[in-house]
Amino acid sequence: MATLLHLSPVFLVMSMLMVLRRPPVQAAMAGAALVALLWLVDAWMATGTAASGAALAAARDTGVLFLSTAFVIVPGLGFVILIERMGVNQALSQWVRSLGLGPADQVVFIVLGLAPLLEAMTGFGVSLIATVPLLLSLFERRAALRMALAGMAIMPWGTLGLATVIGASLAHVDAAALAAVSSLTSAPVFLILGALSLHLAGERGARAWLLLGGFGLLFVGVLHGISRWLGPEVAGVGAGLAVALGMLVRALRMRGRAQAAPGWPRQAWPYLALALAIVLLKLLALATQWDQRWILQGAQVAWKPLASPGVALTLVLALLLARGAGRGVALAGALATRAKRPLLTIFFFLAMSQMMVKAGFLSGLVQLLAELAPAALAPIVAAFGALAGYMTGSNVGGNAIFMPAIALLPESSRLLLAAVHNSAAGHAALGSLSIVMLVLGLARTNAQEEGELVRFGFALACANAALVALAALVVGGVGVV
Repeated sequence: MATLLHLSPVFLVMSMLMVLRRPPVQAAMAGAALVALLWLVDAWMATGTAASGAALAAARDTGVLFLSTAFVIVPGLGFVILIERMGVNQALSQWVRSLGLGPADQVVFIVLGLAPLLEAMTGFGVSLIATVPLLLSLFERRAALRMALAGMAIMPWGTLGLATVIGASLAHVDAAALAAVSSLTSAPVFLILGALSLHLAGERGARAWLLLGGFGLLFVGVLHGISRWLGPEVAGVGAGLAVALGMLVRALRMRGRAQAAPGWPRQAWPYLALALAIVLLKLLALATQWDQRWILQGAQVAWKPLASPGVALTLVLALLLARGAGRGVALAGALATRAKRPLLTIFFFLAMSQMMVKAGFLSGLVQLLAELAPAALAPIVAAFGALAGYMTGSNVGGNAIFMPAIALLPESSRLLLAAVHNSAAGHAALGSLSIVMLVLGLARTNAQEEGELVRFGFALACANAALVALAALVVGGVGVV
């Protein structure tokens, strides 16, 4: 009974989001308020000394985690606002159409290359601004909308790996190790969603499947390698870029020497600048360890501001402003409008999770999980992760809800289960209602299409969770982790 009472804030959040259809920020605030109330009652019935120390620890860790999130989201949204005003993604769409690729090549290029690359660099569904109009111009409307959603759900490393970094802090595991194992637990999702996109496009021949298989393995290999050696911040960028470059080489060979390949659109230079800044700062950190000079320490979590991708985003944002990209744009007002809701939502979800951990509210859940057989753990954690990601519409918010419980499990299984949660939450979040609504808004759809796409997104979230759980059983069975 006590366990159910202590988990009631999670049930409240679920009810508000799924039954009452309230905005995530309201659900997060209600969940955090209920945790605080229950904790006060427990403290009043017991002793206040230990509770006051735990409350201070929860506040410190919430503050550190929130700062690490805000330092990426705020300059990231500023970057997004400016590139939207510059028409960068529209220029990219026109460039892809000019490459002259065949239908199967176009699907692989967009779904495993361009969409993951753009989403990994920016997050916030920005890749859809480029891919939805592009897919609608290349394929039948119903198939194009589903392919856009499938392409989004492929890349849970959005916003330069922010959710994975936050998830690693919450689960008390190494961020690079979590990203590397997550690339393995997500591998079937990459391949199956790519295959689904080919099917939707009507490309079902052996050549199309071989093309997907080759570039799918390239995607997973690069994602895993960069995650292990450089960390999650550049892994998604590298994987999407590897597929995109491979397809460009293929396009050049198909065009022959007689035809010159269209050059990279000049308007899209901010993406190149951001990629270069990320890589150079990462290499500088590896060579000089300069990112170790400033560490913000909480009670159980720590953050290195100089190692954050927010540094690269801030530098490129400053460069854009210096070159006049923001001229005529009320950036501060637009940024405040765009950033307020996601920042408040994440803050209250983080506060809710940290209070539940410090108050011992998750001990009953952890005890229940610890009594299960290893084969049963992965599907349950995948279901928790997918539920959290789909409810919140955010891979960071999804990790904030249940990932702290993973930190309390035995160390021998913690990394694999953290990867299962990270993958399931990320893939489900990118097929959630908020992403579906963004697709619908960009495509100007009708009520029938809206209902169909909502159901399709939910089916994707369920299928992705099952694929992640299956991959975890294989990864754990062969002893990779």
